[in-house]
Parts: sequence; C-alpha cells; structure tokens
Amino acid sequence: MNYSQMKIKYSYKYFKNIDCKYLPCHKIKNDGFFNCLFCYCPLFSDKNCGGKYLLVNEKKDCSQCTIVHDKSGYKYIQKKL
Repeated sequence: MNYSQMKIKYSYKYFKNIDCKYLPCHKIKNDGFFNCLFCYCPLFSDKNCGGKYLLVNEKKDCSQCTIVHDKSGYKYIQKKL
C-alpha cells in the first residue's frame, strides 16, 4: 500500500502537518512517513509509557522517542490508553 492509499484508508489514524515549522520534530528514517496525529504525546505523564526518554532535572525529555510518529503509533497509543 502506498502513502496516498494509506492516507485515505486510515485517515483517522494518520495526519501529517506538512506546514509545521518543526517537521520533523524527531530524527526518523526518511521513508516519507511521519505521523503528527499525536504531536503532543498523550502518554507524556506516564512514567511507564514504553517510550525512549531521559529524565532531565526530573522532567521527561522525549526527543529521542518516535513511537507516536511511526506507522504503529496509533495502535500503540490506543493499546496503552
């Protein structure tokens, strides 16, 4: 399934804000897919979110985490919530 087909079939699971000045906000593999649906991660306050984060001054730094931006991100978030 190509990107255009996926966009239509799974439009409720995927959104890409191509006009965002921060896109991409994380370093990812450049395969053309980047999901902005969960721009702000709903699991941010969960210390057991399963993502790759660091604690900096007792605050989460999620800049190395890409779970919510990849192809399985929607499914992952729905499962965790």
